[in-house]
Amino acid sequence: MNRDDDDDIEFDFFAEPETREAQPSERGFRGGQAPREGGPRRPSAPSTPLLRLLGLIGFAILIVVLLILWVSSCGGTSKTSVYRSYMAKVGVVGTASAKVGNQLMAALNTAGIKSSDLDPKVHNLAQQEQQRLATVELVKPPKELIEEHAMLLEALQLRVAGLQGIATVFHGNPVAKDRTATANSLAVASQRLVAADVVWADLFKAAADTELQRQAIVGVTVPQSNLLAGNDLGSSRTWVPVLQRIQGASTGGSTATAAGLHGMGLVAVKVLPSGTLLAPGTETTIVAKTDLGFEVTVLDTGESQEVQVNVTLTILQSPTPIVKKAVIDQINPGEQKTITFSDLGPVQFATKTSVKVDVQPVPGEQSTANNSAEFPVIFSLG
Repeated sequence: MNRDDDDDIEFDFFAEPETREAQPSERGFRGGQAPREGGPRRPSAPSTPLLRLLGLIGFAILIVVLLILWVSSCGGTSKTSVYRSYMAKVGVVGTASAKVGNQLMAALNTAGIKSSDLDPKVHNLAQQEQQRLATVELVKPPKELIEEHAMLLEALQLRVAGLQGIATVFHGNPVAKDRTATANSLAVASQRLVAADVVWADLFKAAADTELQRQAIVGVTVPQSNLLAGNDLGSSRTWVPVLQRIQGASTGGSTATAAGLHGMGLVAVKVLPSGTLLAPGTETTIVAKTDLGFEVTVLDTGESQEVQVNVTLTILQSPTPIVKKAVIDQINPGEQKTITFSDLGPVQFATKTSVKVDVQPVPGEQSTANNSAEFPVIFSLG
């Protein structure tokens, strides 16, 4: 071994490993390139757990919002159902109560009725109304309609009091004592019925409608109930002829009539919709449209109130005449009432015929010359 060989010997027992440049992790090379040396660093993307957390929070918020909307919707539907149920119960009572007015007028307008007959009839109506009042007292109104419900009860209480008052006046046949005083007493009792209709319409129905609008509740109808329906029983003038007629029946039997003249008269017959007046002995050409009708005006020519007056209109065509009938429930001395006859059916065209109107004579009527008339007509297509 020569010295040159010795120089070639390398002692690497404690040689340090070669310094290696730090290699970027493979994760940093997913884009395919290593970041430029010395360049700005990009912000690191949110980690997957954070994204999941944010998603869960957003989903939870959505669920809460939907739940609130659902609860609100259910609450609105529930409130509407409560109001609808309440109004349905009130409506049943209101409809039945309004029919009492028709029953009262039917009793008063019964031919030959006596005061002794009216006492139990009207008293029975008052009992029925008392039962309806008791029914409504058990109905629980929505909390927002407490005041309106109180007015509903007030209206029914007034109806009970009014009917009881009328029955009391007729009790014991006071008609023969003092007709004027009796008429005043009946008017005072009837004014409670008038007040009841006003309370129902204004303080219950109108007020309840306003409350429903305030709460934006739709699809719920507040029932109306009108007992008198235009009958002016609150005036003593209305009762005087009624008492005159009843007094005649009470003192003379079921077929008796009030003293004085009795009579009915036919005033006019008008073609509808043209308005043409028919005249006896004058032939009239009538254009027969689908809404063809006749308007008949009748007059009480006597001195007493008449009830249940039958009026008949006949188109004398062959082979089958057209016959229409109507009834005047009540008419006072000197009063005119108009009846409309419609839905006549098919008439014969281009054929001479007649329209006849008959007003049935009333009990005690002596002269019936003006109770009927016949009018020659021809129906055309126009």
